[in-house]
Amino acid sequence: MGSGTLIKHMMGAGAVALAFFVCGVGGLPRASHAEICRSDQISLRGAFGQARFHVEIADDPGEQAQGLMHVPKMPTSHGMLFVYDAPMQLAFWMKNTLIPLDIIFADQRGVVTTIHENAVPGDLTPLPSQGAAQYVLEINGGMARRLGITQGAQMRHPAISAAQWRCE
Repeated sequence: MGSGTLIKHMMGAGAVALAFFVCGVGGLPRASHAEICRSDQISLRGAFGQARFHVEIADDPGEQAQGLMHVPKMPTSHGMLFVYDAPMQLAFWMKNTLIPLDIIFADQRGVVTTIHENAVPGDLTPLPSQGAAQYVLEINGGMARRLGITQGAQMRHPAISAAQWRCE
């Protein structure tokens, strides 16, 4: 592992479960605060509308190192959210990962800064964040493009304490 770069293996055992949706402006169904800001869900919003995924949280070194290794498949509406104590330069790789993943890096405000699409299973090439990141969302490969998730999109989750799009 290089200096200043943290290389973590992607998505560990124990994928996640919940409905995912995309809505255009004005098409978002009403949801209570409890539905919007649950620890097992993450919401994203941007020009594409909104999307929600059921997530497993990786917030300690052991969970982060395991990631989604050895997971043979993951439901469309699921992902893994990596939560770090502070923003830092991060890089992920796909060692022992069996499925292609989109790796979405976000800064301390939950704003997407970098997206690596369709990371290749088993590839040891580091996939770095552009600048410091504090949150990383892994979802099924190709999903970010299909939904239209791009840099600048915002994440909402209770773990993102300085979020631009807050859990209120």
